[in-house]
Amino acid sequence: MHLKRTIQDFMLHMEMVKNASEHTLRNYHLDLKAFESFVAKREVDKKLIRNYLGHLQMKGVSKRTVLRHLSSIRSLFKYLLRKKKIHVNPAIDVENPKLCKPIPKALSYQEVEELFRQPDTSKLLGLRDRSIMELFYSSGLRISELVSLNRFDFNFRERSIRVKGKGKKERVVPMTQTAARWMQNYLQDPRRYEKGKPHCEKDHEAIFLNKWGKRLTARSIDRLFKNYLRKSGLAGNITPHIMRHTIATHCLEKGMDLKTIQVLLGHSSLGTTTIYTRVSTRLKREAYERAHPRAKKSVNDKR
Repeated sequence: MHLKRTIQDFMLHMEMVKNASEHTLRNYHLDLKAFESFVAKREVDKKLIRNYLGHLQMKGVSKRTVLRHLSSIRSLFKYLLRKKKIHVNPAIDVENPKLCKPIPKALSYQEVEELFRQPDTSKLLGLRDRSIMELFYSSGLRISELVSLNRFDFNFRERSIRVKGKGKKERVVPMTQTAARWMQNYLQDPRRYEKGKPHCEKDHEAIFLNKWGKRLTARSIDRLFKNYLRKSGLAGNITPHIMRHTIATHCLEKGMDLKTIQVLLGHSSLGTTTIYTRVSTRLKREAYERAHPRAKKSVNDKR
């Protein structure tokens, strides 16, 4: 098998047939060219692929990037098998490098309150921003789910939101009474409909609008969180996704079962949700260290 020509055919297939993005094509090209250089003229088998992954790790390549290289190699050999250019896929049984999942950051109750105090709710955009924060904390939405919300997704009477999650899967999530009232106040504020004003509603379906009356973007929400973080003086990098981690952690600490949290967050696997048990344990330990009168006593302290 002539690997160089094979990679060229595969890249053409990904571009012309699969219509892969420029970013994807660039990654495939870089990964497979590096693999080609390592292989040279040797026969590719499972052992050689494993040796290549080990070679990458020895060079200090991160496990996540090694996993991407393996994914590119698997895609190449799947293509070759489908085209009947090989009879056995040498990459099929190569194990993924194990990734260490970092414990997600979560805010304390006090930090949540401090962040919520930052928007100036006497202004329309401040009212919008407080509504966004309340909804994130109430229902644990992804940022993509929040920006795509429409008016007909919001049921004030039932205090619920219909959400389109990953893979276009729909779920209905509850809202706190507080979040529902902030949302209703924002939607009913007469300033939202001021004719002749730049911020006058132009997208009549969207819930959250920018200062030009159009649907708010995920990038804009990231920016506003960064702005409020600076104002609050809170340490670290607080993002909309951290609010999702926070509500999951706080719900767990208040006794909500993991299955319910899984449904609330829209996780396809319960295993994804169990990481919050680690966050909860850490937060409880930190609270214990802060509150216990003898938690910071040295063993060498005199009695």
